[in-house]
Amino acid sequence: MKSKSCFFRFLSLGLGLITLALPLSCGPESKGKPSDTGPVAARYAGGELSIQHGMEVFNRHCASCHNFQASEIGPNLSGVTSQVDKAWLVAYIQDPKAMIDGGDPRAAALFERYRMYMPGFPHLQGEDMEHLLGFIHKFSEAEKRNTSNRTGGLVNPIPQPIPEAGLALELEEWFTAPPTATEPLLARINKLDGIGGRLFLADQRGILYEINGDTVHSYLDLKAKTPAFIDTPGFGSGLGSFAFHPAFEANGLLYTTHTEKAGSARADFALPDSIPAALQWVLTEWQATDPGKATFAGSRREVLRADMTSQIHGFQELTFNPLAQPSDPDYGLLYLGIGDGGAALGGHPELCDNSRHIWGSVIRIDPGGRSSANGQYGIPEGNPFLGQEGALGEIWARGFRNPHRMTWDRGGSHQMFISNIGQHSVEEINLGRAGADYGWPVREGTFLFDVHANSELVYPLDKPDTLFTGPALQYDHDEGNAVSGGYAYRGMRVPELQGWYLFGDIPRGTLFGAQVAEMDGKDPATVYRVALRIDGEATTLAARSLHPRVDLRFAQDASGELYLFTKNDGKVYRVAGAKKP
Repeated sequence: MKSKSCFFRFLSLGLGLITLALPLSCGPESKGKPSDTGPVAARYAGGELSIQHGMEVFNRHCASCHNFQASEIGPNLSGVTSQVDKAWLVAYIQDPKAMIDGGDPRAAALFERYRMYMPGFPHLQGEDMEHLLGFIHKFSEAEKRNTSNRTGGLVNPIPQPIPEAGLALELEEWFTAPPTATEPLLARINKLDGIGGRLFLADQRGILYEINGDTVHSYLDLKAKTPAFIDTPGFGSGLGSFAFHPAFEANGLLYTTHTEKAGSARADFALPDSIPAALQWVLTEWQATDPGKATFAGSRREVLRADMTSQIHGFQELTFNPLAQPSDPDYGLLYLGIGDGGAALGGHPELCDNSRHIWGSVIRIDPGGRSSANGQYGIPEGNPFLGQEGALGEIWARGFRNPHRMTWDRGGSHQMFISNIGQHSVEEINLGRAGADYGWPVREGTFLFDVHANSELVYPLDKPDTLFTGPALQYDHDEGNAVSGGYAYRGMRVPELQGWYLFGDIPRGTLFGAQVAEMDGKDPATVYRVALRIDGEATTLAARSLHPRVDLRFAQDASGELYLFTKNDGKVYRVAGAKKP
């Protein structure tokens, strides 16, 4: 049997002259969707989960000898999917000796150069082969866009596998949200939250439900009350988030975000005239005439509106600090996470990571004030950029690609956690700090990112980074695709979870955890993989899913108890316990 070293060396011969690129989006899953670029008419697998699987195959068998920018132990893999057809690659990988002995000119030239036979890999068939080649093709196309000619890109930036936590989360299926479509995604449920003893659930197709026992009823049909509302083309559009004012039971105030067509109204945060808008995100205040009623009745007013360069990475989490008391300066102030709108890789990185523009930031506003430029909200005195020339006073922190979720530890640390969905390499959880810069689009996790290089790769930093605030947790894309932010557990039902921050991966539905005490913001703490049992059976959310993309989300009630839910099938689960697997 060949040694591992020889195995990789021979494989490097067979995969010679291939380039890689991996755009893993957080948009709707398109597993199996072919891509058809380059002069060779080949149909390569696309979609985040199939490409992700291809990366895993590559990292198992190819990565120790190959990169996509230089010939090292094995040849540079750049360009092969544009130079030879797919059938040749499949045949060579599976039986290179037969092709060399049969006189294939390209195979013979590789043998002449390396003077050795590569062993065949007939076991790489079906999805393994399709996804491997899809991954290679994606990375190859991205390398063509490396106009900065940066080298040293990392396909597997965090090679250490995530260890097991020795902990299995016990879930109980609670209820299924009403379907708003006839096929997956059956219910685009995106956020579960509450006020007092009440719980509410949002479907991105425009309905805010209230949960009653094991059933739900429509509390606010936002789509019906907002004529310009749109929930297409997906990519997070529709009813984005909601937040009840901490004094809702007295003042009846509720806040929501939603999407409308570009140009629906004048934007408070408009793109420069030379940049077309794809759609608009709108923050709305609703005031219930009777906060205790089962169905909303009352008035609404628009708070702010922003243009986006594309349909992705728009308004994300909308929330109040649950720890703030009426005497605290943070009480009643509204936080809103705003993604970069795809601007960084859409040709407009100048819109990101600066205090002049709202995109790629977390803003903090006083919805009861009127000191803003549009007169519809206030800018809190404690905001870090207030009063700085040329800066937006609304910005609380910046340097995010997609600040998807924001939560607070209700226990000892009282830390704020901000999950930031990465491009194609690193997912991260950050500790929220006023005025902090988390680095996008020149950082992804603890690595360098270059919008002018291969956008599917990150690069090592030349020296320790003192310019930006690093992540508290991170994992890379052979472990997941897009981080689903979670909560520090401080409930009473599951004592085994005390002190754990629980989170996961949106597309795959994988569960992760970390010790809050280790999340000090100095270096990334250890991420652990958490097992799962549902109704007493060891399983995974992916195994129970109706669709390859799980679409996992986390929630917490006023008592600190945790819930998980999955968008593809509308299932909502209670966290009922935890034990060793």
